[in-house]
This record gives sequence, C-alpha cells and structure tokens, in this order.
Amino acid sequence: MKQIKFLVILFFSMIAISCEKELDLEPQQSISIGAATETPENINSILLAAYDIGRNTSPDNVAPLYNGNYSGELNIVSELLGNTDQVSWNGTFANLSEIASKALLNNNGSALNIYNDSYAIMGHVNTVLANLDKFDDAAERDRVEGEAKFLRGLVYFDMVKLYGQQYNASGGNTQLGVPIILTPPDITIRIPRNTVEEVYAQIVSDLGDAYAKLPDTNDARADKYAAQAMLARVYLQQGNFTAARDAADDVLQNSGHELTATFAEAFDTDDNTVETIFSWIINNQEGTNLTNTHYATEALGGRGGDIAITQDYLDKFDSDVDERKNFNYPGEGVSTGLTLTSKHTRQFANATPVRIAEMHLIRAECNFRLGSSVGLPPLDEINALRARSSAPALGSLTLDLILLERELELAFEGFTLHDYKRTQRAIGGLPFDDNKLVFPIPQSARDRNPLLEQNQGYN
Repeated sequence: MKQIKFLVILFFSMIAISCEKELDLEPQQSISIGAATETPENINSILLAAYDIGRNTSPDNVAPLYNGNYSGELNIVSELLGNTDQVSWNGTFANLSEIASKALLNNNGSALNIYNDSYAIMGHVNTVLANLDKFDDAAERDRVEGEAKFLRGLVYFDMVKLYGQQYNASGGNTQLGVPIILTPPDITIRIPRNTVEEVYAQIVSDLGDAYAKLPDTNDARADKYAAQAMLARVYLQQGNFTAARDAADDVLQNSGHELTATFAEAFDTDDNTVETIFSWIINNQEGTNLTNTHYATEALGGRGGDIAITQDYLDKFDSDVDERKNFNYPGEGVSTGLTLTSKHTRQFANATPVRIAEMHLIRAECNFRLGSSVGLPPLDEINALRARSSAPALGSLTLDLILLERELELAFEGFTLHDYKRTQRAIGGLPFDDNKLVFPIPQSARDRNPLLEQNQGYN
C-alpha cells in the first residue's frame, strides 16, 4: 500500500507541479490515470496520499517530494509573521528569516512550498471527488467524500489567510484570495484568483458537506467533529460569532473530547489524547514534525531553538503558578541562554493538533460578544480552562482578557498571525492589513499562469 500511495503522489506531482518540465521516468515509476482511479482501493490510496503530502511523508530512502504544510510549516510561518513580542527568531533559513523580519521576497521559499503543496493536496482530493462513482458502498462513499471535502476546505482556509487579506465581517470582501480549482489536475488550466468572499464560501460549503458526510469517529482520519471544529475556526475568522459559537458548542457537547487533566498531558505524548480532535499522524517511520525541528534543542531532535520564547511573552501571565507560563525549558548547546517551549519537545509527536481547548475559547469569546451563555457562561468557561493550568480564577471578564487567555493557551500553535488580523491588532508595528503581512503569489506560479495577479507590495 505504501508503494501504491507513493506512485499516486508521484503521478499527480508530475501534473500539478512539474508541468513545465520534461520527465523521463522508468515505466515502474509511473501509473496511468486509468489504473490510479479504477477501483475503490485506488481512490482510497489517492486520498491517503493527500494526507501524506500534508505531513511530508515519502517512502524509505526517497527524498520528500513536499515540504509538509501540516507537519508544522503553517504553524511556524504564522508565529513568525504574526510575531510582535512573543518569540525570537534565531535560525539561519533565508525563507524564514524574511518572514520573521516581515520582508518577504517574491521567491520566498515558504510562500512557494505552501502554495505548491496546497494545490498538490487539492489535486488529489479533486481526483477523489471526481471518481466517487467507483464506490458501491454508500457509507464508504460518504466517508471518502467527507474526508476529501474536509481536506479541501482546510487547505483553502489556510491558503486564503496567508495569500489574501483578512475577511471583513462588514462585507466588501472583493480583494483577491486564491484560485478555486474543483477539478482534477490539468496542466492546461488557466484561471484568475477568486475573491476572498468566494474562497470563504467554498470553504464553508466543503466543511459543511464534510460534517454531513463523515462518521462520528474515523480512527486517525478526519471525522464529522473535525469538520465542525474547523467550521468553528472559520466562522470565528469571519466574525460570524453565532455560527462559531454553535459549531464549537456542538463539538464540546457531542464529540466525546475533553480537556486533559493537566495542561502538560495535552503535549507530553507522541499520540493523540482525549483533547485532540484531529491531528496529522507522525511516527519514527513516516512524517516529519517541523515544529520540533525549529522549536527544540538538538538533544530533543531539533536544530537548537530556531524559535524561542521571549520574556515579554512570559510577562503576559498574571500568575507565576500558571502551568502554561512554566511549560518551557532552558536551551543548551547552541541554544544556551534561550527559553524554549515544551509544546514541541517530542520529535515524533503528531503534528498540528486541533484541541478541544480551542473550542472552549471560541465558545467563550462568542458568548461574550453576543451576550449569551450557550453551554457555559463565558466567565465560567474561561475560569475552567484556567483551573486546568492552576491559574487563579478571574472575577470578571473583558474582551481583551479573553483574547489574552487565547494567546496564553494557544501560543506557538500557529494562531498568532490570524488572531491578530481578525481582531485588527497591530503586528510588529504594522497595521493588521499591511501588505507586508500577506504572502506573495509565487513567481513560478505566475509564470505558468499569467492570469494570477500579484499581491500589492510585490513585483
């Protein structure tokens, strides 16, 4: 099965990314489109290959074809581009240094890799969706369709946040997002970028369909509550607080997930916990945890603390006994003198987890904004989350306190850029809608497709 998945990845990679090159491959290294899509097993292999692209998986002794957006790349770029005073960048990678200094070039490597990997994933899922007629079993067909639409909705959401401006809840979202492609890979396709409004409409449609089609549980792959959790995240980013509250409440009430007993337990394992709604599976044979690579010491599998915690971030806490404030460790060797987060110390931990704690924060924030108490009153919800980390209870709430609580709980998990943008806070001295806080459309993509208009501020 591993070889089948690799052949599928390789075949679609030729179409999606290397379309401008002549490829001379041995027959056993390729697979025909007919063979790739003729059976339910092969369609499932294409779907699994989409997951594998996201987690940067390749067969033994083969260099990775993809960077691994969901192995940690999206987390890292959000924390570095969104950084105001939370982290320091100590690494040497030019692409990440540009992001940390908010001075991206047109050919930035992260912007290129994320863009290419995203459309590689979508090429696979669009092929799956175009071949659902291969399934005779209705339940299996629904599951496969739901997973594919979950992945497509997730990928478009992460893309539009980076390559487009922040969604405006008041309307007028005519600024450019990314091209919406809903068909299998075609090297001849040339379409312009869709608007931010259009991309969000597609995201909500896909995730809504995924929620309707997916089973309540689905082993390590996306289930209906993973889709609902992502919808809660999407609605919050849009400023649709009623829909975000209700989606988060559904997950909290019905998914079976709950907070771990302590904050550390959510991270001190390679495996998913009761708190994990969805994650990208990493193990010592498949996948790469890039957050560990850039956040951890060499002894723990990392590069020695490319990204470290600042004292300014630690000063945001109101209590020294808060477990979250102390969930860090001193660097050693090349990272001596740095303070490093303990969230990413495990080299083979599953990547980019969607945690139930986020759903509590979404429901609390939306209830506060709406003056409602669905599930729990906002103050009770925030204090329950703080109690899990041994932080003292708050006597009253403001929106600023809720946003701070979100930053303390979800730090270094890829939320900073997007949370600051949606709440229109300045980022590193720049206004939230500054062009420097939006990724460039990769020049190589524009060379292949002249209809792709570049973002303002880039050539």
